Amino acid sequence: MKRTIRLAALAAVLAMALAGALPAAALTFEELAALAEEGDVYAQTVLGHMYRVGDGVPQDDAEAARWFRRAAEQGNAHAQKRLGDMYFNGEGVPQDYAEAVKWYRRAAEQGDAYAQFNLALRYHNGEGVPQDDAEAVKWYRRAAEQGDAYAQSSLGFMYSKGHGVPQDDAEAVRWYRRAAEQGYASAQHSLGLMYSKGHGVPQDYAEAVKWYRRAAEQGATPTLSTISG
Repeated sequence: MKRTIRLAALAAVLAMALAGALPAAALTFEELAALAEEGDVYAQTVLGHMYRVGDGVPQDDAEAARWFRRAAEQGNAHAQKRLGDMYFNGEGVPQDYAEAVKWYRRAAEQGDAYAQFNLALRYHNGEGVPQDDAEAVKWYRRAAEQGDAYAQSSLGFMYSKGHGVPQDDAEAVRWYRRAAEQGYASAQHSLGLMYSKGHGVPQDYAEAVKWYRRAAEQGATPTLSTISG
């Protein structure tokens, strides 16, 4: 029995205009697979997603990696970052941090913020590349400037500690605030801490409590020591 694929839903998941590349109504699985075998990069990426999450097919990481690789080798940034994830986590392929870095880099160089953030993390932690705080800051910044809250908070941390950049509490506050205003609990807590200690901003316990409360409402509970400074 043929399985029907709803392309609109997949387009939302993949953040791609699949309807512009594939028929807009619906495809059977067999039609989608045929397009992928013919080299259609969007169909290959959709199949990779389907196998990775078990959407309409049995979940199969090895098949997901196979299809993501075919799309990634054609330059598709979404497939590249997902293949990076699979190498980093050892899903469907042997775990290989260097290979993960290779694919994150290819997507990051195309401007993908998720890949930029993950490439920064690899440099920050020395996973698959020599540890390099300056290079981590470079990629955190690229993702942060695109609005990625995780990268913004991480860039704030780098400024607060002087890792890869001159130590600058005011810059740390600026980036923590941008992430906190997007609702990222870790950044909200960090911003509260900066107000509590008067680092980069005038000391203001009321403002500290405001940001601690916002973080706590998401389950991040500050300790008494951080509240008291």
